[in-house]
Amino acid sequence: MKTIITLDGSSGVGKGTIAMLLAKKLGWHLLDSGALYRVLALAAQQNALEFDNEAALSEMASHLDVDFRPEEDGVKVYLKGEDVTQALRLEETANLASKVAIFPKVRAALLQYQQDAYQSPGLVADGRDMGTVVFADAPAKFFLTANATARAKRRYKQLKQKGNNANLADLEQTLIERDKRDSERKVAPLLAASDAKCIDTSLLSVDEVFDCVWQALPAAFRVQD
Repeated sequence: MKTIITLDGSSGVGKGTIAMLLAKKLGWHLLDSGALYRVLALAAQQNALEFDNEAALSEMASHLDVDFRPEEDGVKVYLKGEDVTQALRLEETANLASKVAIFPKVRAALLQYQQDAYQSPGLVADGRDMGTVVFADAPAKFFLTANATARAKRRYKQLKQKGNNANLADLEQTLIERDKRDSERKVAPLLAASDAKCIDTSLLSVDEVFDCVWQALPAAFRVQD
């Protein structure tokens, strides 16, 4: 059995938090696939690329100089040696990432990078097409959902805690637009794998979501129990 857990879902459903908690508890590696698209969007912005230029974006994706480094206060992301962790958390970067992710050639360029992230003893992969495309044969798949209002409130709280300005109504509208773009793209649209366990996190705490996921894992994965 391959030791891979996939967590897919829209922005704000809590998959990143759950993925990190699982990776820490299991002692496995972590893949934040969304960060790859955000890094690409940031690199494109820095190089003044047009966001409708699929050829240029896919060329950049195939030579993306990105490094993920686990540090005491979390995973730091470096683009050409520069720490871009904070820039990747901006709403603007996330929105641009959704725009570059619609292109088939871009997704193809990043696919191998994502699949190569698998290492022993195991991998927790967080994204939008981890269970349907990147690791379609993973034995444990989850699809997290939450209504747009709940997700916007979570994001608003995160931004305010970091001292950033935010408008709740604007955040909710941005999430709705991003969901539409991600769900309607022709390649690897956002959807639950047929064998994924779906969990609505709208009214659940982080601990409650984690427990739902943990209890649904194959027994062989839950060696700590």
